[in-house]
Amino acid sequence: MLRGNKIGLRARHEDDIPVLRTELYDDVVNSSRAEAGPWRPIAPGSKDSRLGVDDTDEGSVRFSVVELAEGTLVGTATLWGIDNHNRCAHIGLGLLPSCRGKGYGTDVVATLCHYGFAVRGLHRLQIETLSDNAAMLRSAERNGFVREGVLRSSAWVMGEYLDEVLLGLLARDWKADPKV
Repeated sequence: MLRGNKIGLRARHEDDIPVLRTELYDDVVNSSRAEAGPWRPIAPGSKDSRLGVDDTDEGSVRFSVVELAEGTLVGTATLWGIDNHNRCAHIGLGLLPSCRGKGYGTDVVATLCHYGFAVRGLHRLQIETLSDNAAMLRSAERNGFVREGVLRSSAWVMGEYLDEVLLGLLARDWKADPKV
């Protein structure tokens, strides 16, 4: 397990999937804001590529996020679009509604940075988020990410186009948290 200050990133367990499905993906609005495609219902017990883990997929690493004190599942984190030639990847995360506003997001981003830069030897990490996602913007910027641009009207979400903010962090600018 990768340990942050408040959270740990561990392998996805089979019993995480029903919780993540119910808390994150069955919520139409949340799922529509988090995913690049339209929301669609997933039948219980079906294999959902967003929740399952394919250990043969070199392009992404999916973690379950747990609170360190109790080991309670609090969300999901992903390093995706991993490009080993250019040594870059994207960061994504989702926290259960009851776990938001507790500083977990900032810790998840810090721990994913540690994984991307220190463990994987990447050169650049990138985040794309909706321009009104204040929590993600704050978590990214607290970890040194720099706003590099706005993708105007690039995301179709619940009947309207929204802007996305592109943020980047280079390994040379990363300030490792000594506790992670």
